[in-house]
Amino acid sequence: MAAGKKKILLNAFNMNCIGHINHGLWTHPRDTSTRYSTLEYWTELAQLLERGLFDGLFIADIVGVYDVYRQSVDVTLKESIQLPVNDPLLLVSAMAAVTKHLGFGLTANLTYEPPYLFARRLSTLDHLSRGRVGWNIVTGYLDSAAKAMGLREQAEHDRRYDQADEYLEVLYKLWEGSWEDGAVVNDPQQRIYARPDKVHKVEHRGEFYQVEGYHLCEPSPQRTPVLFQAGSSDRGLLFAGRHAECVFISGQNKPSTKAQVDKVRASAAAAGRNPEDIKVFMGLNVIVGETEEAAWAKHAEYLSYASAEAGVAHFSASTGIDFSGYAFDEPIQYVKSNAIQSATKNLQNNDWTLRKLLEQHALGGRYITVVGSPQQVADELESWIAETGLDGFNLTRIVTPESYVDFIDLVIPELQRRGSYKTAYDDGSLREKLFRAGAQLPQQHTGSSYRR
Repeated sequence: MAAGKKKILLNAFNMNCIGHINHGLWTHPRDTSTRYSTLEYWTELAQLLERGLFDGLFIADIVGVYDVYRQSVDVTLKESIQLPVNDPLLLVSAMAAVTKHLGFGLTANLTYEPPYLFARRLSTLDHLSRGRVGWNIVTGYLDSAAKAMGLREQAEHDRRYDQADEYLEVLYKLWEGSWEDGAVVNDPQQRIYARPDKVHKVEHRGEFYQVEGYHLCEPSPQRTPVLFQAGSSDRGLLFAGRHAECVFISGQNKPSTKAQVDKVRASAAAAGRNPEDIKVFMGLNVIVGETEEAAWAKHAEYLSYASAEAGVAHFSASTGIDFSGYAFDEPIQYVKSNAIQSATKNLQNNDWTLRKLLEQHALGGRYITVVGSPQQVADELESWIAETGLDGFNLTRIVTPESYVDFIDLVIPELQRRGSYKTAYDDGSLREKLFRAGAQLPQQHTGSSYRR
């Protein structure tokens, strides 16, 4: 590693479904995403990513369906826009068994998960993976999810974060405070597995949760899994500053992305943390070829299979706006909704039409796409890191597994040659690998205050 050169962090961005971000590509003859419901699909992917020294596999998830566009699920079902979608947490045991270093960032919606049982599920996975688990904290944004879970509608945006703050407090009490270090002695001669004086009942009486009980798991390697979060609203940033260790953003250009990164760092500082205690990742498409011409030929091929309409249908759910009711060149009106605030804010600040949205979603999604030779892609990745303050990228899949194979075989060696990417994994847990510090929450993090 070149002295003083920032190491780029990489997650593979995926979902336990067929169509994730770049919609329509499931029809590509080399795409294998319809195998998503087999264990082999995931174990082979995990081994591939570990060959490429990826830091983690970041698995998105939703509860509910995308039914805003045309007020139906017709396009969602035809193009498999994150439907069907299976549980992401159940994949980890199998992938952890065939890898040694790869981390797993798992999305789970706290609104519909009782904290007491959820704490056990994450601790179990942290044990089984030897400390390689992270949790992507989400509060939801789909009315269809709320209705499916028996609610009339989802709670208001900021109110969901109020609930999330208390949810994390309960989890910290269970993960950090219920079992002391040294509670487990595992002494058959004395017939003592755990010392009763070092295991404590959690008694939480809050506005949203009433919990009385002992954490069911002994302390896992990280105790609290690495905490991921995505949310750029003012309330989301306040939450991130207090809790998040990794933040996922969606950038459209370098100046606006730098502004987002700066806000994330400032939120950590406002919470009394080191601004560098949060790693910031941006979603990114990469299409690479041996030459620039080969890469653009591949891009053209991918475009012929992509569905811009499916991408817009996905975006409709993100904003809560049915774009199908607009003529091609009719200005889209900003509508305040209870969906993803950053998505609706983007519409408010731009002169958007349906035609422009379809153009933006030509590859089936709206993330920035980098196309070129290995040298050109490496140049662009290094430029994003240097000019924005990003720590790394969540690399999407376009054609599965081809997108990751190309990146690993072509881009990774070029980044390594430049000293911008690791040549071997560090030892230890996911937190130790990402931060080169301890396996458990650092002292400045609010969660550590619940440790006994």
